Amino acid sequence: MPVALLTLGSAAGAYLIGQLSQRNGRRIGLAAGFLCGGVGAAGIVGAAVMDSLILLFLSFIIYGVGTATNLQARYAGTDLAKPSQRAKAISIAMVATTFGAVAGPNLVAVMGEFAEANGIPMLAGPFILSAAAFTVAGLFLLAFLRPDPLLIAKAIAEARKDSTSHVSPTQQSLAAGRKGIIVGAAVMVLTQVVMIAIMTMTPIHMQHHGHGLGSVGLVIGIHIGAMYLPSLFTGILADKLGRIRMAFAAGFTLLLAGVVAAIAPADSLTLLIVALALLGLGWNFGLISGTALVVDATNIENRAKTQGALDVFIAIAGASGGALSGMVVAGASYAALTIAGSVLSLLLIPLAFWYRHDKNK
Repeated sequence: MPVALLTLGSAAGAYLIGQLSQRNGRRIGLAAGFLCGGVGAAGIVGAAVMDSLILLFLSFIIYGVGTATNLQARYAGTDLAKPSQRAKAISIAMVATTFGAVAGPNLVAVMGEFAEANGIPMLAGPFILSAAAFTVAGLFLLAFLRPDPLLIAKAIAEARKDSTSHVSPTQQSLAAGRKGIIVGAAVMVLTQVVMIAIMTMTPIHMQHHGHGLGSVGLVIGIHIGAMYLPSLFTGILADKLGRIRMAFAAGFTLLLAGVVAAIAPADSLTLLIVALALLGLGWNFGLISGTALVVDATNIENRAKTQGALDVFIAIAGASGGALSGMVVAGASYAALTIAGSVLSLLLIPLAFWYRHDKNK
């Protein structure tokens, strides 16, 4: 239930933050989202102290808004970036995420001890840290994200419109924009489904075959590192080689990850590490290239709200992948799940060809 409600809050938050950012700028949209996350985290701690299930569930919905904001932040860097540097701008935000992704899990035990020392249930400890982090992030953006990049981009677009002839966009350019949004969204959704499905079941698969928590932590830690650390290089490659080539790379990398995971002996820690590292890398390629495609295909008048709407589908895709993965493994096997993920990742290739064919007309 908490995971489902977190996903619901994340989906709703992505949409609302996109709408709020479109009207009032990134500063207000992102700050409001992070502050909501802080309120949600504090509510979870309060629910643990008061032993209130209703408060816990409500707080997880609000907490989900904060997690959605964390993903939305990657778009803010593109508002004033040159078209040839947008993927690099996205990647800088993604690299910054690495520090939190690595530091957070390592502080779980420390925060648990801190919570117990203050009369708070141990499992609520990490949410004390979340409340502080989300609140500080929201206040920091509210105070320092000035001038607002999205509002400046809007002003620049208006100035250019006033200084040039009022030429309406052609049907061909509108169709190309829609196709870019569709392909970019599909790339992000497919990579999210494949990554979440395999990642969710890997710890269960490992523990079922005798691997300890230390081994599980190592595999997932390397996976998370592969999701974020290569971002800067991925962004540069997406700008230099093109978004579609990186979408191809995402499809082939996820395919390889699924195959390696499927053929890896259950007791082979090395091959599982390789498989999950490839899985994280493929997700990284897909998210950055898909995000850049969406940014390229939208204009400043609809960019933020379109980005928010698309992140709703990404959140739902992640939840669906996690839920369905358990059913597949229960009904078949872990190998069947990873092969299914490989087949699904192949859909990225015809999508990329479809987009490229249209661009070359």
